[in-house]
Amino acid sequence: MSVGEGSGSSPALRVLVVDDDDLMRAGLRAVLSTDETVEVVGEASNGREAVEEVRRTRPDVVLMDVRMPELDGIAATRAIVEADPDARILILTTFSDDEYVYGSLAAGASGFLLKRTRPEQLIAGIHTIGSGESLLSPAVTRTVIDRMAGHGRPPADPGALGRLRTLTPREREVLELIGRGLSNTEIAGTLFVEESTVKTHVKRLLGKLHLRDRVQAVILAYETGLVRPGERGPVSG
Repeated sequence: MSVGEGSGSSPALRVLVVDDDDLMRAGLRAVLSTDETVEVVGEASNGREAVEEVRRTRPDVVLMDVRMPELDGIAATRAIVEADPDARILILTTFSDDEYVYGSLAAGASGFLLKRTRPEQLIAGIHTIGSGESLLSPAVTRTVIDRMAGHGRPPADPGALGRLRTLTPREREVLELIGRGLSNTEIAGTLFVEESTVKTHVKRLLGKLHLRDRVQAVILAYETGLVRPGERGPVSG
């Protein structure tokens, strides 16, 4: 991986911008050019080009639009992650009227932001995704769960249910709270423990369940029936 023009000795985060709107791509490139710790290494105007550009440029983060010709963002995300499970993809979406957010996350995206996000939030989000974290706020998690409800809960995967049995009771409780949209701080308050303890539980349960990040944990909690559509907040006593 080549080193960008970042400050100091740290390499810049290499970003691929994917959007079928020429003005949107130009705007994103302009915004990202204001941060010397970010380097735009390529652009793509549809999902098929995105898959090819990822192979060619090996970016750290892909900014991915959803609705595009030839190959949409969901299919492109799935293809990229299948080829490289460590790929980091940040979906840019008009969430209020976008029916494809859950599909994007299920395909392997690490998070998403609204297209109306402020420039500083976009750059911070890129760094979050590039560092290996997911970008899924508690409020957005709840919205995703609600949208899942509209499609009906899928049949429980016996393999996934078996994986849940590897968790301790406390880890299972933490997973359920993640699935209900609580942040680490809120989970700590609910369970009356330190936030550092919650972070340890999250790290362990992700490892046991072979999940990349918090996004996949939310999806697994839903798909195994640990969290039911419409449930929010702390576990009821």
